[in-house]
Amino acid sequence: MSQGRILPLELIDKCIGSKLWIVMKGDKEFLGTLRGFDDYVNMVLDDVTEYEITPEGKREVKLDQVLLNGNNVCL
Repeated sequence: MSQGRILPLELIDKCIGSKLWIVMKGDKEFLGTLRGFDDYVNMVLDDVTEYEITPEGKREVKLDQVLLNGNNVCL
């Protein structure tokens, strides 16, 4: 592997402590500070804003912490 490449889990590891925008399967997105993750890309975020697209419009919910299932993370 060349030196310019980085593995996906290494990239996520470098993002710990950073603010991330996570896109989930379905109509939910999360903006928060990455605190940790595991090999399945389950993630713990702090100081989170959850965005959900509903027929009535965009809904925002503020959360202290959230655990995201890695099976549902798209980006």
